[in-house]
Amino acid sequence: MRRVVVIASASGSGKTTLSRALAAKLDAPHIELDALVHGPNWTECTADELRALVTPRLAEPRWVMDGVYSGKLGTLVLDAADTVVWLDLSRRVWLPRLLFRTAKRWITQEPLWNGNRESLRSAILDPDSLLRYAWRMYPYRRETWPTWLAPYPVIRLRTPGEVDRFLAGVGYAAGRADLSG
Repeated sequence: MRRVVVIASASGSGKTTLSRALAAKLDAPHIELDALVHGPNWTECTADELRALVTPRLAEPRWVMDGVYSGKLGTLVLDAADTVVWLDLSRRVWLPRLLFRTAKRWITQEPLWNGNRESLRSAILDPDSLLRYAWRMYPYRRETWPTWLAPYPVIRLRTPGEVDRFLAGVGYAAGRADLSG
């Protein structure tokens, strides 16, 4: 694995945590698409702006991409990846994680990308809140992604144990990334 994209059926699944750990194990740059998309004051870059930021990074010999932003990038990231890691954890796993993370970020006012901070309104209360988006997209992604991802080399991880075993089996040795075990 040299060019890996990590995607998730829902927010709170651990996509960023896994992609950071995977990048460290593979000695590869970690590219978090949320950090590129969300500018100061939550201004979103356009599809063309995001494509201009991402395209040169995809030409690099190694990377771990956190997210795919198919609405803005189509299959650009998937087409460049040699491995797609799909976190497809159950609601009973990701929902408590998402609620805990959101509460923690709100209480501590933890800065996210470009100085942005989560608010209860944007995370939970708004009709397009993160929580509602995750709840709505989860069944859609689980239904459509098997077909959408069929042309790509996908590693689908469905439990925290599978995630742990996958990460434990990844190493970087002698100048090439390997998946063992």
